Amino acid sequence: MELAQLEALVAVVDEGSFDAAARALHVTPSAVSQRIKALETSAGTVLLRRSRPVGVTTAGADVVRSARQVLAVVRETGLPRPRTATGGLPLVPLAINGDSLNTWALRALADVAHLAVFDVHREDQDHSAELLRQGEVMAAVTTQATPVQGCVAVRLGVMRYRPFATPAFAARWFPDGVTPAALAGAPVLMFDRKDDLQDRYLRERAGGPVDPPRHYVPSSADYARSVRLGLGWGLLPAEHADDAEAAGELVDLGPGTHVDVELHWQQWSLRTPVLDAVAAAIRAAARAALLG
Repeated sequence: MELAQLEALVAVVDEGSFDAAARALHVTPSAVSQRIKALETSAGTVLLRRSRPVGVTTAGADVVRSARQVLAVVRETGLPRPRTATGGLPLVPLAINGDSLNTWALRALADVAHLAVFDVHREDQDHSAELLRQGEVMAAVTTQATPVQGCVAVRLGVMRYRPFATPAFAARWFPDGVTPAALAGAPVLMFDRKDDLQDRYLRERAGGPVDPPRHYVPSSADYARSVRLGLGWGLLPAEHADDAEAAGELVDLGPGTHVDVELHWQQWSLRTPVLDAVAAAIRAAARAALLG
């Protein structure tokens, strides 16, 4: 397997198509296609699904992950350089959940932005490890403590979520308190269809499954704003709720109740200086923002 072939494979996965990969590599689409075919011949199996966007087969995921590691080592050891981001900085793809991005993680990336260019995949913390398995990212913030094959895991801390609503919403939908019947009828805000936080809280408080009306707002900042506007009730981290609670704009629906999410940092076990620097910045930011 040649570096140019591995470079083409990663470019197709990152860009989503052979044509886009060719533009990123400054070669013809035919050259990209030939490199991928040669790589698949060497591997003895199909690595990519020719879909829109291009998908990765199960066998291809292993090769993509290995290709990223090889190319990262080549970049950082001064060997002939494969594809890098604009300006010659190494490209570091990461998977981070929306609430971490919107609260503490971006501060960490800003501290090391002079070392790399980041391709951040916003993914639910319960699912981000899958992007590591597929070889799409080098590291991820995840709830999974057990390392993905070929990776190491470090505990970051706990992000705590409490249930909030506006005073008017609470008065309308919870006049007799947060009862199972009220939880079954009050509109709830969900981040997206992978979001299980609110359902975890509902099961614990209602004593079983309930299915209230649901709004979906897949942006951390807009989600918190939707709670403050009275669209529904929802679970918020401290950074999104403390000021509004202090100002009387939000009320805690269940004082003393919360949902804790334990976060971990998983990255390749094959270490590079840039990835080590990113990991150190993430750990430092997590220590300052998360519960121990």
